[in-house]
Amino acid sequence: MAVRVAEEQAGRDPVVAFSPFDAGLVEPLLDARPLVLVDPHRHMLVRASVLVEGEARVRDVGHDGMALGLHDPRSEDALVEGRGRVRVGAREGRMVEPWHARIMDVALIVNPFASAVSEERVRAVEEELSRAGTVRTVLTERAGHAVELAAAASEEAVVAYSGDGGFNEVLNGVRQGALVGFLPGGGTNVLPRALGLPRDAAAAARRVAEAVQEGRTRTISLGRVNGRRFSFSAGVGLDAELIRSVDALGRRADGKRPGDFAFLAAAIRLLAGRRGRFEPALELRGHGRAAFVLVANADPYSYVGTLPLHVAPEARFELGLDVVAPERVTASTLPRLLRYAFTGRGQGDAEGVLYAHDLDHLEVACDRPLALQADGEDLGDVDHAVFEAERSAARVLI
Repeated sequence: MAVRVAEEQAGRDPVVAFSPFDAGLVEPLLDARPLVLVDPHRHMLVRASVLVEGEARVRDVGHDGMALGLHDPRSEDALVEGRGRVRVGAREGRMVEPWHARIMDVALIVNPFASAVSEERVRAVEEELSRAGTVRTVLTERAGHAVELAAAASEEAVVAYSGDGGFNEVLNGVRQGALVGFLPGGGTNVLPRALGLPRDAAAAARRVAEAVQEGRTRTISLGRVNGRRFSFSAGVGLDAELIRSVDALGRRADGKRPGDFAFLAAAIRLLAGRRGRFEPALELRGHGRAAFVLVANADPYSYVGTLPLHVAPEARFELGLDVVAPERVTASTLPRLLRYAFTGRGQGDAEGVLYAHDLDHLEVACDRPLALQADGEDLGDVDHAVFEAERSAARVLI
């Protein structure tokens, strides 16, 4: 960047300010004349000085506390807060820098059939993301299509506007090293909520755009089960059966999936059909036998409406996998297990519950074929499941 010195009229410390022009572009002018920075608020008496090179690394632009947007022409001349003292030639002063936002191409993968996605909301999301660069929007047409679209995306950032199933597909297709973002478009949206993003899609898109501009990412681990990636949870047995029973209800006339009420009703039917009883049905190699197994890559494991389910309260995106597996469930022990899940306390050392923290590898052998799910997606019946932690696997815009 080009640098020059300015003095404040009020007689305070002189200021060394970075120019909004790349040094490479102004280099031919260095022998001809120095560039002069103009302050739009007329608070600076600007004096030309020697040009040197430096690097701007700031998150916002502003002068006297006023922020300026990406396309605001005044941002070319605006100054930001001081960044320490620097000496240029015979002058010493406070360093200020112009906004130097990061711009990149963004692929927006949208599931138009997700519960909370509409054309109007897609336009709002596109508008917010356009703050960070050029947005190319593609729509999924069938199950598994997001995997293909993410794999084909050449953009630096791939953002999914979908439900948790679409997020899962994008993570299973996106190329290594690409930045990923997740905007809530489904009914539950476990992943973006667990990452702390707003529940409104446009607000989440604004946060993601700011993350692009500021280079703000979070590196997270992912899980794999039988080679399939998952971001927050996977399971064999009970929760996978519940997901299958809800999927069997089909979609509404508008193509949307059933909501939280349908999940709750299906859970009651499933438990009533078993009379609240689940006997040991699988073996966790090296840990013991259990009725079913829940594998968490984060906390919460899921949500029931606004209530988080803390199945594995110690699970973290930055760690390996946590495992919770009740040895057996009866009508008398079911209330205790539900209390663990809603409060996030007690399961770690509970009698009759296998709990393992921060695992890299887990093998499960089933007595008979059992349902398997990953991030709420039914993966069919299996008699053997291998869970693996893929540490530091994704860079997420948050």
